[in-house]
Amino acid sequence: MGTRWLGGAGAVAAGVWIVAVTGAVQSGGWLIEQYALVERGTPPAWWWTGVGAVNAVLVAVPAVAVRLLARRPGLRAVGTAWLLAAAALALLSPLRALPDAQPALGYAADAAACGLLAALLYRFRRPPRDVVPPTADPRHDGPAPATDEPRPGATDPAPANHGPRPGGRDPDAGTDVARPGETDPVPVSDEPRPGGTGPGIGPGGRVRTGRALAAFAAGLVGVLPWLVVGALGDRLETVTALAAAAGFGALAGTVLGGRFWFPLRGRILAGGAAAGVTLVVLCPAVGQGGVQLAVLGAVPVLGFAVAALGGAGRVVGLAVGTAAAGPLALVAPAQASLLLGTRDVGWYALLGTAAALVLAVAVAAGYAVRARRRTGDVVRRNGFRFGVVAVGVAVVAAAAVYPAAGHPGLYGNRLLVVLRTQADLAPAARIADRTARATAVYRELVATARRSQQPLRRALAARGVGARPYYLLDAIEVDSAAPVLRQWLESRPDVDRVLLCPRLRPLPARPEPPRGDQPTPDAPLWNVSLLDADRVVRELGVDGRGITVGGSDTGVDGTHPALRKGFRGGTDSWYDPWYGSRTPVDHNGHGTHTLASAVGRGQGYAQVGVAPGARWVGCVNLGRDMGNAATYLDCLQFMLAPFPAGGDPFRDGDPARGPQVLTNSWDCPPAEGCDADVFAPVMRALAGAGVYVVTAAGNAGPRCGSAGDPPGRYADVLEVGAVDADGRVADFSGRGPVPGAGGKPDVVAPGVRVLSAAPGGGWRYLSGTSMAAPQVAGVVALMWSANPRLVGHVAATTRILTDTATPVPAAPDPSPPWQPSGVPDCGPGTAAGAGLVDAYRAVRAAQRFH
Repeated sequence: MGTRWLGGAGAVAAGVWIVAVTGAVQSGGWLIEQYALVERGTPPAWWWTGVGAVNAVLVAVPAVAVRLLARRPGLRAVGTAWLLAAAALALLSPLRALPDAQPALGYAADAAACGLLAALLYRFRRPPRDVVPPTADPRHDGPAPATDEPRPGATDPAPANHGPRPGGRDPDAGTDVARPGETDPVPVSDEPRPGGTGPGIGPGGRVRTGRALAAFAAGLVGVLPWLVVGALGDRLETVTALAAAAGFGALAGTVLGGRFWFPLRGRILAGGAAAGVTLVVLCPAVGQGGVQLAVLGAVPVLGFAVAALGGAGRVVGLAVGTAAAGPLALVAPAQASLLLGTRDVGWYALLGTAAALVLAVAVAAGYAVRARRRTGDVVRRNGFRFGVVAVGVAVVAAAAVYPAAGHPGLYGNRLLVVLRTQADLAPAARIADRTARATAVYRELVATARRSQQPLRRALAARGVGARPYYLLDAIEVDSAAPVLRQWLESRPDVDRVLLCPRLRPLPARPEPPRGDQPTPDAPLWNVSLLDADRVVRELGVDGRGITVGGSDTGVDGTHPALRKGFRGGTDSWYDPWYGSRTPVDHNGHGTHTLASAVGRGQGYAQVGVAPGARWVGCVNLGRDMGNAATYLDCLQFMLAPFPAGGDPFRDGDPARGPQVLTNSWDCPPAEGCDADVFAPVMRALAGAGVYVVTAAGNAGPRCGSAGDPPGRYADVLEVGAVDADGRVADFSGRGPVPGAGGKPDVVAPGVRVLSAAPGGGWRYLSGTSMAAPQVAGVVALMWSANPRLVGHVAATTRILTDTATPVPAAPDPSPPWQPSGVPDCGPGTAAGAGLVDAYRAVRAAQRFH
C-alpha cells in the first residue's frame, strides 16, 4: 500500500491523455492513408497494425500506472479496463489491413475476433460461482443502490434499502462489497442465489430487463442520424456489419463488466468518464476505412448513460453494440474517403457523427437527471415500464425517420463478369469508309455479345440474380458481389475474370456544383494561345466545323453561353445513366469546364475552346467523384453508337451518329475495381471504328509510373500530361514509365490555372491534366475538320500530333543542393512524352495528309 500514491487527479490526467492521444493517432493515421490514396499510392500492409500498436503503447503506459499506483480499488479497476482495451486495440488493428472494397470480409473478421476476445476475457474475469457473500465495507465509495433481489434462501424479494445488507451484494454489480480489512471486493457469481429467482423473473429480473431495454434505447437513438445520412450495402455487408457491432458490444461489455462498475456504482460522472475513456480506446478496433472514426466520435459518450443505468456488462454491451451498428452498417468504408471529395460520404459521416454525439449527450443527461431524482439508478422504480417506453419511443422515431428522410433498400457492390470470347474486328478494319467501318464494328460487337452471353445469362436468371449486358466489352454486370456467387462465376469456363464494381451509396442531398467567380473573358485565353490554336482559327479559318466531340464526365451545363450553341441536339446526344436526366446538366462542374476547353465558344474576340466550331454530345459517367468499369462502359457504348433516351444499346445504337473524337478526363484505378487490361479491347474497338480517344494522364505526379491507370495506358489512346504557362511540366502531372505501355504520357498541353466555363453561366480556374486533355481533343477536331480524309485514321493522327509537338526540356530541380530532389528522374520522355502540342503545325501537317 505504501507504493500506491496515485489519486483521482492523476487518474483524470491519464484519462485526458488517453483520449487525446487516441484521437490524434487514429485521425492522423487515417489522414496519412488518405494522402497516399489520393496520390495513387498504397499504404504498406502493416500500416494499421503499426498505428494500433503505437496507440496501444501510448495508452498502456498511463493505464499501468493507474492500475499499479492508485490508492483506491475503484481506480485500480479503471486502470485494468484501460489496459484491457489497449490490448484489444493492438490485437484487432491488423484486421484493418483487409480491403475496404470488401467490407463484408472485414466485418466478418471483426465479429469473429471481437467475439473470441470477449469469450476469453469472460472466462478470465468471470467471478467464481461458489463464493460466500462477504460483509459490507464501510469504506465503500458512495452508497450502494437499493436492491430488489431476493435474499439467499428467500422466495420473496427483500425490502429496498439505501445501503448494502451485511453480507449482501448489489444485484447487477457482479462483485460484492469488500469485507472489512480487505483491499479489493470479493467477486460472486451473477447466477441466481439459492432459493432466489433467475434473470428476468420477479422484481429483480424486471429491474435487469428494464436496464437492458433502456440501454438498447440509448443505442438506438444513436442510430437515428445514420438512418438519414447513410444507406445499407448488400445483404451480406449488412449482416456482417450487424454481427461486428454485436461482437464489439460483447467485447465492450466484457471489458466493462461487473468488476469495473462496483466501486463506481452511484457515481455517474466518474463512472461515465472512466467508461467513456475505455470506449475511446476500444472503438478504433472495429470498422474499416474511416468508419472507425465515426464509431470513435459517437459511441464513447454513452458511458455516461450506462453509468446512469447503474452499470453492468449487459447494459454496456447493448448500448454500445446498438450504437455502433449505425455507422458500421450504413456507411461504406471505401466511400468514407477523401477520394470522393469533401462533400460526399465522408462529409455526411462527419455530420452523422456529430448528430449521434449530440443525441448521446442528451440521452445520458436525461438518464442522469432521472437517476438523481429517483435516488438510485434510472430504472430502480418502475424500471421495466421505463425501459419499454424508451425502446418504444426510439423504435417509433426510427420507423418515422428512415422511410421519410433516409434511403431504404440495399445498395451493395456489383460484379463485372468479363467473358473469354471477344469480338473479331479484323474484317471491319478493311473497310475504307469511316461510317461503314464503325457500323460493321458495332454489329460484330453486338452479335458476339448476344451469342456468347446467352448461357451465362440463363444461369444467372435461374439463380434469381439480375444482370446487365455490355457489348463494347463482352461482359455482364451482376447485381450482387456475394463471395459465393463470385467463386461460382470464376469457376465457369466461359468467364475470363471477375472484377468488383464499387457502387456508391446515395447521399441525403446532391451537392450543388460550384459556380464560377471570374469575369467573362474578352480575349483568347492563354492556354489557347500557347497551343497556337487561335492562330489556326484566325489564319487558316479552321475551327472544327463538321466534327463532333463527345465528352464523358460529370455532365455538362447545356445552358452555358460557351456551350449552348454547340450542342448537337436530338434525342441521341445526351445520356445520363446515373440520374436519368433528359437534357444536359452538370452534377459536379468538372465536365462543363473540360468540354468548354475543347469546343467552348467565346464572345467577341475571346476564344475559349480550341475548336469552337465543333459540335458536342455528352454523357454522365461520373455523377460523383468515383466510378467503376460499368459506369465508364455505359458512356463509351453511347459514344460509339448513340441511342435515343430510353433506347436499348444493343438494338437502337446508331454508329453514324457517333462523335468522331472523345475527350476523357478520367481514369479507372484499382480503387474503382479496374485492372490494367479491362479497357484494352474497348479501346481497340473504338480505334477500329475510327474514333479518336484522348485521355488525361492523372494528377498523381511527380511519382514515377503515376500515369499507368487505364484507359490512358493503351497504345490506341492518346494520353496527355499538363504544363504551366511557361511550358514547364506541372508537378502533379502523371509520369511514366508505364510497364507494358510504352512511352506515357504521349504529349502535354496547358493544365495549370486554366480558365473555362462553370455551371450557371460563370467562369473559374482549375488545374489538372483533366484540363489539358480536352484541349488536345480540340486540336484533333481542328485537324479532322481541316482534312476530312484524315477522319478515322487514328494512328496517322497520333503520328502527326507527336511529330509536330515541341519538345519540353526537363524541368529544373526546385530543391536546394543540400536537400533530396523533389522531382524524381523517371527517364527520358516520361514527363512530357513527345512534347507540347502545336495546333498550328499539326493542322498544317493534317492538310497535307492524303
